[in-house]
Amino acid sequence: MTHPTTTSPFTDPVAVARYADGPRRNVPGYDSLLPMVRILLAERVPANGRVLVVGAGGGLELEDMARAHPGWRFDGVDPSQPMLDLAAQRLQSAGVPGDRVALHHDYVQSAPAGPFDGATCLLTFHFVPREERAAMAAEIRRRLKPGAPFVAVHLSVADGGAGGEGGAGERDLWLARYSAFQVASGMAPEMAERGRAKVAAELAVLTPQEDEAILLEAGFGDVQMFYMGFAFRGWVATAC
Repeated sequence: MTHPTTTSPFTDPVAVARYADGPRRNVPGYDSLLPMVRILLAERVPANGRVLVVGAGGGLELEDMARAHPGWRFDGVDPSQPMLDLAAQRLQSAGVPGDRVALHHDYVQSAPAGPFDGATCLLTFHFVPREERAAMAAEIRRRLKPGAPFVAVHLSVADGGAGGEGGAGERDLWLARYSAFQVASGMAPEMAERGRAKVAAELAVLTPQEDEAILLEAGFGDVQMFYMGFAFRGWVATAC
C-alpha cells in the first residue's frame, strides 16, 4: 500500500517485516474495515469477478478477500517489490492458489487494462502527492467496467484554511487523536508523536471534500462515505 518517497519505509527490511502489525495499530477498527470493504464490493462484483487492488503490498486485504470469495481473481499492483514479496508470502501461507492472484511491481498506470469488476485502494492515496492524485484516480477508473464499485480508504482531515468549519485547530485535533489511538494500541508516546509530526509534514492529507471532488473528477459517481476512524475516511463509489 505504497507510493515511494526518498525515505520510504516500504523498502526498509525491518519495516516491511513488521508491516502486518501497522494497520491494526494505526487505523481504528481495521479488523472491521476489511469485511466492510469486501461487503461493499460483493454488492456488485460477481462470484467469478476480477478485482484490481491498488497498493497491494503486504497482502492483508488480498488475503481477506481471497478467503471470503473463493471465485474472485485479483491483480495487485504496488511499486515496492519487498512489500509485494511479503504479500506473496502471506497468500502462500493462507493457501490461496497462485493462479488467483497476479502481483505487478509498478504503478497503477502500468497495471493490466482489465476491465475489472471492482477495485480497492486502501491506505495508499495519502502517500501520493496532491498533484498526482486525480490522475491516479482516473487510471483506476479507466480499468473498471461501468457500474463497478471502487473502495478507497486513507487519511483525510479538515484543512487549515481560514473561514468555515475546520481550520488548523481542527486538523491538529484529529491528528492528535490519531496519535493517541496509536498510544492506546501500544505504541510508545514519543514514537507516536514523531509519527504524527511526519504525517503532518510529509503526507498529502487532503480534506474529505477534496477527496470526494477528485473521485467525481476521475469519472466516479454515487460517492458515499462509509467509514470514519479519527483521521481516516473511507468511500465507496461507482464507475460511471
